Amino acid sequence: MINSNYVTQVTPGMRVLSDDQRTRVHQATLELLRRTGVQVLVPEVRELLAKAGCWLDGDRVRIPPHLIEWAIRIAPHRVVLCDRDGNAAMSLEGHKGYYGTGSDTPFVLDAYTGERRPAVLADVANVSRLVDALPNIDFLMCMGIASDVTESISDLYHFREMVSNTVKPLIYTAWSRQNLEDIVEMAEAVAGGAEALRRNPFCALYSEPISPLTHAKESCEKLLYIASKGLPVVYTPAPMIGGSAPVTVAGALVQANAEQLSGLLICQLIREGAPVIGAGGILYMDMAKGLISYAAPEFMLAMVAFSEMCHYYGLPIFSFAGCSDAKIFDQQAAAEGALWMLVTALSGGNLIHDVGYVEAGLTASYEMLVSMDEIAGLVKRFMQGVEITEETLALDVIDQVGPGGHFVGEDHTFQHFRQNWFPQLLDRVTREEWENSGRLTLGDRVAARVREILEHYEPTPLDEATVAELEAIVQRAEERAQ
Repeated sequence: MINSNYVTQVTPGMRVLSDDQRTRVHQATLELLRRTGVQVLVPEVRELLAKAGCWLDGDRVRIPPHLIEWAIRIAPHRVVLCDRDGNAAMSLEGHKGYYGTGSDTPFVLDAYTGERRPAVLADVANVSRLVDALPNIDFLMCMGIASDVTESISDLYHFREMVSNTVKPLIYTAWSRQNLEDIVEMAEAVAGGAEALRRNPFCALYSEPISPLTHAKESCEKLLYIASKGLPVVYTPAPMIGGSAPVTVAGALVQANAEQLSGLLICQLIREGAPVIGAGGILYMDMAKGLISYAAPEFMLAMVAFSEMCHYYGLPIFSFAGCSDAKIFDQQAAAEGALWMLVTALSGGNLIHDVGYVEAGLTASYEMLVSMDEIAGLVKRFMQGVEITEETLALDVIDQVGPGGHFVGEDHTFQHFRQNWFPQLLDRVTREEWENSGRLTLGDRVAARVREILEHYEPTPLDEATVAELEAIVQRAEERAQ
């Protein structure tokens, strides 16, 4: 008998920083916040920081190291997001990974013509239905800025379409504090009240500091509101290597870490235990082209390193995957998107967004999203690792079959083969079958799947009373915007 005691299954993983390097980055971050500090453009937030013991020089705030250490200790190390019905859907902690779309692209690739055009509100609804239908996409961001509604309150229209077309968790953006208050009111209407939303949040705000080292007016105002409500926020820096951050990955990492940790401190001073999801993107600017690259190895390295710092602190991680610099869904898009999916999973990202982005985040692609859903299934299976038990080692079955036999008809095979992953879009048929079925490429199969969902899938609707309440909030905002 094989002793199965003391067996621990290993999850695949990767690291780019040693323990000593993570400690050095942390110490450098504390020194940056002590020596250089951050700019905070809202007096109320500066007062909170000063009262806690920070040093003020106009709108510059320098932060003693012990305050950052305090914020790391008291911030939740686990953030749970629910579905629209209040059921726990994503536990953001450790190396648990969940995939979702990106947000706020100005353009979309039309699912029928392939044309690159401005996004409209119907695209937000369509992407929401796609996400609801796709089995391996776990959450939704709106994936488009609607160009056919009132610009100043388009975020309210986005939220209405998102929550109406999927039950999955949402990450939303808000253009202003007033709009944020309206969106939270909409979310409370869906959840059944403010306390119900706080206890079982199905959505989280996405907001950013401004690199380098600035907590802008709108960002601070939104943090004051959302943290005081006890609702989740993704507060993630987005410095550009060589642009708004040092050209070295290490320097950009220290700056981004300072931006996220000072934001974490602000949230904890507003309300201790405020749920914050950190890390995010350290973007790479191609110095030869002057453009952001979404598939540069430096971007991936920086993202992995930033994730490792959040693991070091035990904080939930906002991360990237399934995105590309390609202009359409083509071979480049598939290759870059798939590499991102695996790298991010191996590095232990939790809330993994931007699935479906092409053109470095300027354009949303229905086909990219659907193809990466397939890759997400593959990667999720890979991340399960290898189960080693007496049952899976199968010594009795091997002994029974013996040399020269086969395992196709064995009960053990029948009992376990469904645990393996089977593709829906990737090709595993013989060449003869492929030719007889029309010699379809992956792009052909993906396009057909997109159209099938858009034409036939119907999400679970909201009840009529909630729909009416959401519409009333949007119309009130319309009147205010006039």
